Amino acid sequence: MEYRKLGTTDLKVSAICLGTMTWGEQNTEAEGHEQMDYALAQGVNFFDTAEMYPVPPRGETQGRTEQIIGTWFRKSGNRDKVILASKAAGRGQMNWLRDDGSSTDQSRAQILEAVDKSLKRLQTDYIDLYQLHWPDRPVSLFGGHGLAYRHEKADTHPIHEILETLAEVVKSGKVRHIGLSNETPWGTMKFVQESEARGLPRVQSIQNAYNLLNRAFELGGAEIAHREHVGLLAYSPLAQGYLSGKYQNGALPAGSRKQLFNRLQRYEGPQADRAIELYLAIAAKYGIDPSQLANQFATTRSFVTSNIIGATTMDQLKLAIGSINVPWSEELEKDLNEAHHLQPNPCP
Repeated sequence: MEYRKLGTTDLKVSAICLGTMTWGEQNTEAEGHEQMDYALAQGVNFFDTAEMYPVPPRGETQGRTEQIIGTWFRKSGNRDKVILASKAAGRGQMNWLRDDGSSTDQSRAQILEAVDKSLKRLQTDYIDLYQLHWPDRPVSLFGGHGLAYRHEKADTHPIHEILETLAEVVKSGKVRHIGLSNETPWGTMKFVQESEARGLPRVQSIQNAYNLLNRAFELGGAEIAHREHVGLLAYSPLAQGYLSGKYQNGALPAGSRKQLFNRLQRYEGPQADRAIELYLAIAAKYGIDPSQLANQFATTRSFVTSNIIGATTMDQLKLAIGSINVPWSEELEKDLNEAHHLQPNPCP
């Protein structure tokens, strides 16, 4: 396993990060524990979760994922071997996360409540990396408007006030470092500038979707990652499973997220279909499992700190972690870039 520096911190995180968002919905507690045991044995020291998990988000299941991690910490005694990341929800309509039934935002009161409740579920005294799951201000998210920015006037908490609250939880020892998620280049730089100008904690990472069907991060985020040391934690490296080929030709595997929840429209459409066919053909040409090809693509980017994998079966998990050993070549890189230029970013 390769280890990389997290931002400007002294933490070294594995190039593969264990995603957890299916635990408590598609995966049982025992299965979550088995995944953590295996990942840690393979050198994965970085786990990512969120107060909102599992997905799809529902009041009935919210918090189960962190609870599963917490019972594993208690049982295994391995808290000191794991660099743990979690997230606070951004502004939204979910009214089951807060005790008073409020819709979520990133006010001081809500962030403080979110941190304390996550710590209790996780059965730990501290979170290594605490991330803002999505912005407090209105922005295009999760493929909703493609790459277009549509300006909307709305209530929002100023970035410096959010940082001041995060400074409180860092000073208290409940959080070691902070990061962003589903953030724009403007937002990332604004957080960096405000922290530097006001002597507040600096964001160390940004967790955004990044895969062969969505290389939008390269358009602005990659330069920030290099120059400002705010590396990418790449999520959805398989484009929610589409790059594995399992949904090709209308297939609908039993137990898959599409079959269970029908939430994956972001990665559907004629442009996506054509692009997926190109990448599956490249995987076949080099004799590489397509899911491992997609994972290793994300892992090998110079601006990626860690690639967040996810699995609902142990076979999937072993494939994903094993992708770190897939050989990479200039010829393979050239073929992937040519496919990208033929069908660029069909699913931003």
